[in-house]
Amino acid sequence: MQKVDTRRAKGFSLIELLVVVAIIMIIMGMSIPKLLTAKKMTFEAGAIKAISTIHVAQAQYQSQYGRFAATMAELGPPVKGKPSASSAGLIGADLASGEKGGYKYNLVANDSGYTIHANPTAFGKTGDHTYFSDESLVIRLNAGAEPATDDSPEINAR
Repeated sequence: MQKVDTRRAKGFSLIELLVVVAIIMIIMGMSIPKLLTAKKMTFEAGAIKAISTIHVAQAQYQSQYGRFAATMAELGPPVKGKPSASSAGLIGADLASGEKGGYKYNLVANDSGYTIHANPTAFGKTGDHTYFSDESLVIRLNAGAEPATDDSPEINAR
C-alpha cells in the first residue's frame, strides 16, 4: 500500500491574502487623511517662514538700494552677472518666482513700505489660511479663502 500525502501545501490561501489586503486598506484609510492634514500644515508653516524671509530680504534691499523692492523678482537672484537693484540675489529663485510650497506670494511696494499676500494655490488642499504682512513685520491670517488684510488677526509666531 502507498501512503497518500494529505498535508496542506505551504503558503497562504486566497482568503488569508484577502484578509491581509483588507486590513492594510483599512489602516491606509485611517492614515491618509492625517497625512494630508500634516502636509497642509507644513505648507502653511512654510508660507509663514517665506514671509519672514521676504521681510529680511526687504530690509537688506532697502539698506542697499534706498527703497523697498517692488517685485519678488527684484529680491531674487540675477540671471547672470552681479546682483543689482533689478535682481538683488536676496531670496531663492523658487520664492522669487512668486510660488513656493503650495502658496502664491504677491509683493506690492509703495513709497512708504510694502505689503505681502500669501494665498494657497489650491485652497483646502495646499492650505486653509491666507496670510498678509507689511513693513510692520506683523503677520496676519484669515481662516478662509478671502485674502487676509491688515485688519485680520495676528498669528502668534514666536
